[in-house]
Amino acid sequence: MGHAYSSIIADFFSRFKKIDGYNVYFLTGTDYRNKKRINKNLEDNKVNLIIGTHALFQKKIKFNKLGLIIIDEQHKFGVNQRKELSDKGGDDSDVLVMSATPIPRTMMMTVYGDMDITLIRQKPKNRKEIKTYSKLDTKIEEVINFAKKEISNGGQVFWVCPLIEKSKKLDHQSAVEKNKHLRKYFNDRVGLIHGTMEKDNKDKILNDFLNKKIDVLVSTTVIEVGIDFPNANIIVIEDANKYGLSQLHQLRGRVGRGEKNSYCVLLFKSHLSENAKKRINILKSSNDGFDISEQDMILRGYGDILGFKQSGIKKFKLADPILHKDLFELAEVEIKKIENNNSKIGEYYKLLKLYDKASIINDII
Repeated sequence: MGHAYSSIIADFFSRFKKIDGYNVYFLTGTDYRNKKRINKNLEDNKVNLIIGTHALFQKKIKFNKLGLIIIDEQHKFGVNQRKELSDKGGDDSDVLVMSATPIPRTMMMTVYGDMDITLIRQKPKNRKEIKTYSKLDTKIEEVINFAKKEISNGGQVFWVCPLIEKSKKLDHQSAVEKNKHLRKYFNDRVGLIHGTMEKDNKDKILNDFLNKKIDVLVSTTVIEVGIDFPNANIIVIEDANKYGLSQLHQLRGRVGRGEKNSYCVLLFKSHLSENAKKRINILKSSNDGFDISEQDMILRGYGDILGFKQSGIKKFKLADPILHKDLFELAEVEIKKIENNNSKIGEYYKLLKLYDKASIINDII
């Protein structure tokens, strides 16, 4: 994981470490010095709670008795990665996944009844609605003038680009080039951050932005999670049509955390595909992460329920989980009745014989 996300995990660690009577540890991929010691303590059951990054997925990390796994920002991990971690706990381990924008495959897991779901619909206290606009990149001067106006009123700006350096193959904006360009308008009040920078440089730029020494922070998607700057009230996303809906929604969530009215500007090039137009319009019309995820599932498909694909369209013989959503919700209620009443499953075998049991999920549902 990037430094931004590691820093927020470290913050969690500092809070939990204060709990008396519990051994709490923190592990990242770069913590080579403590990795052996922590792994030994895990095997010897001397760890009550461990907080970490992707480092916890590694094969060398072994748990004595893993009882609960909590995966935050679930959409940032692959199916295989999540499975590798849950396998470390075996059948006796519970798994809780959290995300503001669940991936299509996870959305379908809730429909199939294999995953219980809790929705938190309300926003954090005093969180303002973010107004989202789309602009052709040829109208960037209008966006810059708008940013200047907000900065003069005390605001700050995130400016996100898909690439670090300029590419000969891809016609996308790069953070390095955009940083140079914006300095013509904002002078030395512009900072640059991306994933390949040294940790100390990142920390300095982030602190300068936090302390309002710079007004515009140009970055890649490294700021997608783990960044909280309440004073920032504008985020500009270059080549917005190149991102998925979930990622756009996560990036948009970097603003709207303070008292100021907040804005997200989606810049795009002309000649958009129909799907790209739909994604941008969906984001402009909704600030609800779960609603956006449902729309994302309709656009991208939901992949394999038993396999590892996280998106893609499936063809079904009897019913489609999206088009016949009400039927699936009814089926889930009936299945739970059967389970709770300890009904005999044998009476349903005749139905199952109509289909190959091995492929029943892909064929019927």
